[in-house]
Amino acid sequence: MAGRPVDPQRRAELLDAMVEYTIEHGFSELSWRPAAAALGVSPTTLVHHFGTREQMLEAVLGRLRERIFAAVGPRDGDHPDLAAAARAVWTRTSDPRQWAEFRLFFAVYGRALQAPHQFERFLDRVVTDWMNALCEAQGPGVDADLARRRATLIIATLRGLLLDLLATGDRDRVDDAAQAFLATLE
Repeated sequence: MAGRPVDPQRRAELLDAMVEYTIEHGFSELSWRPAAAALGVSPTTLVHHFGTREQMLEAVLGRLRERIFAAVGPRDGDHPDLAAAARAVWTRTSDPRQWAEFRLFFAVYGRALQAPHQFERFLDRVVTDWMNALCEAQGPGVDADLARRRATLIIATLRGLLLDLLATGDRDRVDDAAQAFLATLE
């Protein structure tokens, strides 16, 4: 006897709620019972919609990555040049309203580096999304190797600055450094 099918809309709603719960409570504390209680559903409901705990974690990571990239990626119809794209990434990621998501992002990133086999999909995409957008922002006439090198430097620099900002809260100092770096791209 087959179980009832998963309602994709309900799963998406639960997934968004799980991401919010994870942002608030942390990645390492994510487990069925507390999450279900916070979401007002049973643990069985979460199992029905997500399968195993690992599948739930993978779904949460995927949605978090989608949300972060949507917040910092190019907008529909928007094709900024490299400097404008990098500046938009910094502006959106350094916004204090995004800090909770990026704290979770860095926590997940650290855990993924410790257990790459468990977080293979996350690690495959964590750089690729931004890399592709920043390479595309350089235009079709730019050598692919040069485009990747520039994109890599931008990603590493902005992530490092963001990590510094989240760790210290020293917005003036870190933003000054970010603006100096971004000016080199113009």
